[in-house]
Amino acid sequence: MTERMGEGSDGLAAVFPAMLNSIIALKALGCPADDPLLKKAVRDFEELFVDDPQDFRIQPCLSPIWDTAINLIAMTESGFDPSHKAIQRATNWLKEKEVRVPGDWRRKNPHHEASGWAFEFNNVFYPDTDDTAMVLMALRLVKPDGPGADRELEELFRRALDWLLSFQCRDGGWAAFDKDVTKRWLEDVPFADHNAILDPTCSDLTGRTLELLGYIGFDRDAPCVQRAIEYLKETQEEDGSWYGRWGVNYIYGTWQVLRGLRAIGQDMKQDWLVRAREWLESCQNEDGGWGETCATYDDPLLKGKGPSTASQTAWAVMGLCAAGNLESRAVQRGVNFLLNTQNRDGSWTEPETTGTGFPKVFYLKYDMYRNNFPLLALATYANYRDGIFHQPSFYRCD
Repeated sequence: MTERMGEGSDGLAAVFPAMLNSIIALKALGCPADDPLLKKAVRDFEELFVDDPQDFRIQPCLSPIWDTAINLIAMTESGFDPSHKAIQRATNWLKEKEVRVPGDWRRKNPHHEASGWAFEFNNVFYPDTDDTAMVLMALRLVKPDGPGADRELEELFRRALDWLLSFQCRDGGWAAFDKDVTKRWLEDVPFADHNAILDPTCSDLTGRTLELLGYIGFDRDAPCVQRAIEYLKETQEEDGSWYGRWGVNYIYGTWQVLRGLRAIGQDMKQDWLVRAREWLESCQNEDGGWGETCATYDDPLLKGKGPSTASQTAWAVMGLCAAGNLESRAVQRGVNFLLNTQNRDGSWTEPETTGTGFPKVFYLKYDMYRNNFPLLALATYANYRDGIFHQPSFYRCD
């Protein structure tokens, strides 16, 4: 435990339960209050505190890598100059945050070279595939600046892509932190954290990986791609939707799968993909938006039902854009919902929670979701309308 709390980690695993329990453990072992490691653990934990005029609360973790990557994608896809100073600063920061430490993932994955990104500021032992795919999708859009910058970024890109691909599991999908950790009996162990001791594959991460591969011209006939597509066929719900492990919920999963399959070159007129499109259309609200609540993890009969939110409407619009027919009534109403609910300062209001921590246990409110995803959805619609599926990438596998 103590080996994972020092330099390179903002607390044990940089997440609330492990951080708090590690402090309790050190105190229970008789660690003195002035011990440097205990003081660091307390200091790291206090970084999660938010004390504002409304209330005091403790965040479960911080999400700077994730937020920065999505913001870069939304800004560049919407026409922001990739050479702008703000883009360059964010790009350089992400490059500096690449994790090169062989972490605990090496237990199941003997890949020879560490590379990838974590969720938080500093969490070198636990990078994840989700952040790595999102960061690579952001970095493909930037214009490297300075002598040798092109080559440096290309080497980083290839290194991280190889690391990401090495995590494909036996069933063809991708999990977040590990590979083939699927023994269900482990969830019956009394100390299982939130009954989430496993890291199963999921459709949203698999769809996002295919999206990245499609954007960089990866061989769509490669065995890893075909296995991933078969995995998505097998995990599709009967009504055409997909479960969303890391976002609420079936709207999130269905959007990400459709976007990934479109990027990798699938014929979006296939019956199984038409069913997905029709499911998204069927749960559009009267106001033109989409919404879904965290209760869907306990009761799937509630899927696709809830007050319209900016982020979930954005996901649905992007899913339908990927499925084709931009001029459909559903797409037009969704775009109009985003336009009509935008605030005068350019933002959107979203009090609802649309992020997932552990299903059936706790959920996350990413405050930037209400702005970056609507921006990306409107940019996606405009680019598709103008015949541009996605912005060109500096990195091409072909």
